[in-house]
Parts: sequence; structure tokens; C-alpha cells
Amino acid sequence: MPTFQALVVSRENGRFGLDVQDLTIEDLPEGEVTIRVAYSSVNYKDGLASIPDGQVVKTYPIVPGIDLAGTVASSRDPRFKEGDEVLVTGYGLGVSHHGGFSQYARVPAEWVVPLPEGLTLKEAMAYGTAGFTAALSVHRLEEHGVAPDKGPVLVTGATGGVGSMAVAMLARKGYEIAASTGKDAEHDFLRRLGAGTVIHRSELLPENIRPLGKQLWAGAVDPVGGRSLAYILSAIRYGGSVAVSGLTGGSELPTTVLPFILRGVNLLGIDSVYCPMDLRLRLWQRMATDLKPNFKLDDICSEISLAELPGALSDILKGRQRGRTIVKL
Repeated sequence: MPTFQALVVSRENGRFGLDVQDLTIEDLPEGEVTIRVAYSSVNYKDGLASIPDGQVVKTYPIVPGIDLAGTVASSRDPRFKEGDEVLVTGYGLGVSHHGGFSQYARVPAEWVVPLPEGLTLKEAMAYGTAGFTAALSVHRLEEHGVAPDKGPVLVTGATGGVGSMAVAMLARKGYEIAASTGKDAEHDFLRRLGAGTVIHRSELLPENIRPLGKQLWAGAVDPVGGRSLAYILSAIRYGGSVAVSGLTGGSELPTTVLPFILRGVNLLGIDSVYCPMDLRLRLWQRMATDLKPNFKLDDICSEISLAELPGALSDILKGRQRGRTIVKL
């Protein structure tokens, strides 16, 4: 039986393993659609899946990779046929179901998104879950009245996957953007993405955070969370909103109800994993059209091989990733 390569995380008899292995189609889980994977991408959740105490993997062994894009090799669902270009993000992919760090994947048909016109398979993974999360964040801010004429929008963790994509998307829509980072060397990179101002993340972590501070931003995209989110909420303008999607800064939120009841601030939780399919399809269409950055997506991506993947997973956990990292399968 023909074999293909995949990155496999294993845990057996107290031993933890992370290595590239040869698999067969028989090793793949059940699903109606088998996909020949062209590209995947590296996300923070993938990094967590690659370490013993990451607490995201449901069962071992597992092929990580919460994103994939490729062509349908076979399908038992009439909605998809051999040769169709498709993508999958979220659901149980890469945490409870073998994911995208594999040359072949088999998934439920309900997870599959047809590649929208205007995107290549590589561009879809330049976005990946990070880009989709950024798009969902922008969409939710818009739903709650944030618009370019309402004032500047803050983006935290701006050199990371979600942050960099959010800066680029907001710039495409004409927003004034304040980008936050702890990396002094990346200010020019963020300005090229479209940031008007760049602030050091330490400015979001004053020693004393007042429940209500000076009103600075109309909205924020925050994949960081933690103590800095408390400061951000205190500095959002009346009626503004914060879309929060991550916890690299911690899961605690030391704030009060005052921003919500005295300024009408909205805290919007962003979950890209189980986003309903109708909204998922609409957002991918927007990512191919009005949210697509003004520059080539390749410009903020680096491409690696399966063999280079363990190093990239380590880098993202250490905060060393800049923009997006694509895995060519």
C-alpha cells in the first residue's frame, strides 16, 4: 500500500514523541472527503499540540495542523468531487482528528469549505486559522458599529498571525491602526502592513490599571488577553468594542464592570473553531475580496517543509514568529 508523510505526535507509556512518519490511507480517521494536502500553516495551537503539557490534544497519536488546503482525492459526499480545491480550518482538526501536517487528510464533509474564487491554495494557508480569526474579529467589530470614521483601532500581538492579518485587513478597509508589539525591530514591518502608529506592549501594562482611563480607541483586536486586556477595556471609547481571541498574555482578566456599564463597551469573544458554516463561507468570500490585503499575501509569509516544522512549532511558542509560516506538503 502506498505511503505518505505526516508529522505525528505520540504519547505512550510515559514517552512523548514528535517526528515525521510514513502513514497509509488506512491510518486516517473516518470522513467522507479525502484531501491531497498542498499546504498547511503554523498556529499557536499547533505549537501547544506539539508539547507534552499543551492541553489541547484530545487523543494520541495525533497528526497536528488545525488548517489545510488542497484538492479532493475522493469523496463520498456529492457536494465535492475529485480535483475540487478546498480548505478546512477548525472543528476537531489537529486536536482530536488527524490534521493538516500530512500529505493526505480525511475529514467529515461538513468541515470542508470550497476554495473561493480569488484565492489560491497557498494564499488560503497564508490566512489559515489566524487569518480567519482576524477576519471574524473585524466582522464582529463592524457588527457592533466600529467603522473607520469612529476612531483608531488597536491591534495587539501585531507581529503574530492573527495580529498581522488584522492590521492588513483593517488597513484595506481604511482604518487608522495602532499596532502593539514587544519587538522593537518590527516597527517597519508593521507600518508596511498598514499600521499608522506602533506602540510597545509595555504601554498596555501600566503598574496601576484604573477601571476607566483616557478614551483612546474605538475598538481593538486582541489575540493576547490577560492583564493588558483590562487596560485596553479601560481605554476604549464610549460604545466601542474589543474582539478577543487569545490568551498568550494569560487567562485572567483583572477588571471591573465599569467599562461595560458606564461606557457601553462590548467585549466580543471570537471562536473560529465552531463558527457556523454559513458565516464561515461568507468570511472566506470576504477574505478573497474586500478584506484581502493591498499587498501580496506571500510578503508576510515564510514557507517551510515538513522536516522544518518542529523548529517552527518551537518558535511560535517562544513568540519568535513573524507574520505567517506556511508548510508545503
